[in-house]
Amino acid sequence: MSITTPSTTADRLFTEIHDGPTGWTGVDAGPEWAEEIRRLAAEKNATILAHNYQLPAIQDIAHHVGDSLALSRIAAEAQEETIVFCGVHFMAETAKILSPSKTVLIPDARAGCSLADSIDAAQLREWTAEHPDAVVVSYVNTTAEVKGLTDICCTSSNAVEVVQSIDPDREVLFLPDQFLGAHVRRQTGRTNMHIWAGECHVHAGINGDELTARAKAHPDAELYVHPECGCATSALYLAGEGFVPEDKVKILSTGGMLDAARETGARQVLVATEIGMLHQLRRAAPEVDFRAVNDRASCPYMKMITPAALLRCLTEGADEVHVDADVAARARTSVERMIAIGSPGGGE
Repeated sequence: MSITTPSTTADRLFTEIHDGPTGWTGVDAGPEWAEEIRRLAAEKNATILAHNYQLPAIQDIAHHVGDSLALSRIAAEAQEETIVFCGVHFMAETAKILSPSKTVLIPDARAGCSLADSIDAAQLREWTAEHPDAVVVSYVNTTAEVKGLTDICCTSSNAVEVVQSIDPDREVLFLPDQFLGAHVRRQTGRTNMHIWAGECHVHAGINGDELTARAKAHPDAELYVHPECGCATSALYLAGEGFVPEDKVKILSTGGMLDAARETGARQVLVATEIGMLHQLRRAAPEVDFRAVNDRASCPYMKMITPAALLRCLTEGADEVHVDADVAARARTSVERMIAIGSPGGGE
């Protein structure tokens, strides 16, 4: 399948946009592309939001870059009528939940999320039926339908505070990320907390052996570890056993990593999260040597938002995101409860 754009400028950039097995291709992210994206965004009265895990070219052209919740809050406050969310589908859904009157577009609606897909509404209904008095806490990395069945959402930066806010005698169902859940359980000491066995396949693939080997090879480096990572427990073990000084091991959300980068005195930092984050970290602290713990930790869904996909999106108004009004209303309640607790702006 291919489309040809009517724009004279776009015609100079490419003959056809191709829809291949990994998404839309055929456009080079050069100066002419950037100029055309800016022109189209202004013409369509659109603001472009890009997640920290996006391709560098997408991050650089966006009006705002950040984590999914912070971007959704920006979307809600933006003056523009159209939101172009360069991220995965649940993120664009969250923007629509918080901005029901605005047009929300995602450059490729096929950009899903293995973590969000690890639990659906039917599975959550079955789980809550087994624990009818439990409080349901859902990570923001979930579908709108799951958020609609949730008592309170959380991000990785405020998950501990969210769980601590719940009556200690109440059971908690925490979903869907098992590694973030384990981190919250360690921090709170809560014994009546049940954790769904879901995971992000990219973060789960950053394992403890890799982290240990990299830390030993770079003994003076700080460690920034996302709590979704399978290696978070290993990072704490390294600190506990003295292989790495405790003050150099930091379990952080993406927003927390940026805050830490701006303040660090370290010359080198090992980063355990999706590799797109390195672009923003290097911009925040160009004097620091940021290195991926696993340089293969690239999310194929995030990378479906290509320069060609963004150009197609702005040219044709594709792909629009819709959320059922009743689902959105229920989901909005759980998200607003999250925003009222702690500091969710640091995001996932």
